[in-house]
Amino acid sequence: MSQHETTLSTATSRSGTPFAPHSEADVEAMLQAVGADSVEDLFDVPESVRFDGSFGIDAASERDVRRQLTETLERNDSVTEFLGRGHYDHYVPSLVDHLADRSEFLTSYTQYQPEITQGFLQTLFEYQSLLVELTGLGVANCSMYDAATALGEAATLSQRIRAVTGDRVLVPDTLLDERRAVLENYVSGADLVVAEYQTDGGVVDPDEIAAAVDDDVAFVYVENPTTSGRIQPALEEIGTHLADSEVLFCLGSDPVALSLLQTPASVGADVVVGDASTLGLGSAYGMGLGLFACREEYLRQVPGRLVGASEDDRGQRAYTLTLQTREQHIRRERATSNICTNQAWVALRAAIHATLLGPDGLVDLAKSCHRLPQRLAARIDAIDGIEAPADEYPTLREFRATVEPPASEFVSALYEEGFAVHAVDEETVQICVTDANEREIDAFVAAIAEVLD
Repeated sequence: MSQHETTLSTATSRSGTPFAPHSEADVEAMLQAVGADSVEDLFDVPESVRFDGSFGIDAASERDVRRQLTETLERNDSVTEFLGRGHYDHYVPSLVDHLADRSEFLTSYTQYQPEITQGFLQTLFEYQSLLVELTGLGVANCSMYDAATALGEAATLSQRIRAVTGDRVLVPDTLLDERRAVLENYVSGADLVVAEYQTDGGVVDPDEIAAAVDDDVAFVYVENPTTSGRIQPALEEIGTHLADSEVLFCLGSDPVALSLLQTPASVGADVVVGDASTLGLGSAYGMGLGLFACREEYLRQVPGRLVGASEDDRGQRAYTLTLQTREQHIRRERATSNICTNQAWVALRAAIHATLLGPDGLVDLAKSCHRLPQRLAARIDAIDGIEAPADEYPTLREFRATVEPPASEFVSALYEEGFAVHAVDEETVQICVTDANEREIDAFVAAIAEVLD
């Protein structure tokens, strides 16, 4: 054993790891401060899943491992999804994979050294520019976890940029449970309270907003399209009302929808959040990319990294991380956020996808997401036992339908036919159709007819 290895071994046995700069006295002091007897007491790991030093897996050759994995995967049910509610599939061109899988992208962390990361920084700059154009707002960042954390960051932003005394954050009664849970976690540390306002399946009545907003409200969140795919018909009225107050108006959307719907800035939105991974990433049911754009006057309060364009000493265009207001190692207690990683690689994929589509292609994709649900709804409405759509609101990607048998039974029977849809309640199902499952529409309609026969 070398002298270096001996030193590391000694350090490890003393402090647990050579990379944790705490002495035994430091660790003991911290444990006393939180009332714990040992570091192990800080973790509640059930005995049934606690690692005991052995995985209990027999050694096997590569060929045997591949065979076992193949057999395991073949036991999975294979169904065609017509699911949505915040998770949307669009066809991702293979070029996105080929370019994003280049080693200089895959192995890159935060672009702290602009002299060696100009390509990545340029792509992120283009991604930010895309969001600025789609939202009409002046600033967009390139690194939010997902739609839920972006919403949480927007809510806490309201406390930093507005001279308000209110402590209530208003959200629609249709907000997805997982997003609300993240939001409540965020605002609990900012002494804010989450409250609901009533909607018609997500569609907002301006009078309802007017009645709900008072001096105690700091933030109002509206989704367009809604969780059920409905398009908001009165955003301008909502924006006009909120403009007369100090309330921060936050709109939830995504890049595909924004290419077709009203520009958030034109309806008075102060901040736009959502999931930008509708471009560049297939539906991953968890993995995402948080969209976050806001007015330019909020620039120094934006919770994320901003890539800017400048010139180098030769007068050539150069890119750099202009602002990093969230970094604890830079701002410490004045940091605007405690998010400490980034989704830059997913943002890169979104930028590549958007560039491949181009402005016209992106609009065409959004138009197809408006047209396809209409056509599918008309076809299944002709089947006895189902009425589609369930209302007359214009929609994007998805719609609701009412069924005569209990919705749970209908969904289960349809699953047996190889298709998955959401059951909203015992009378209503929700169906999502995009370019990703468009080719399965005929088989899907036939399966519905079979189930309801």
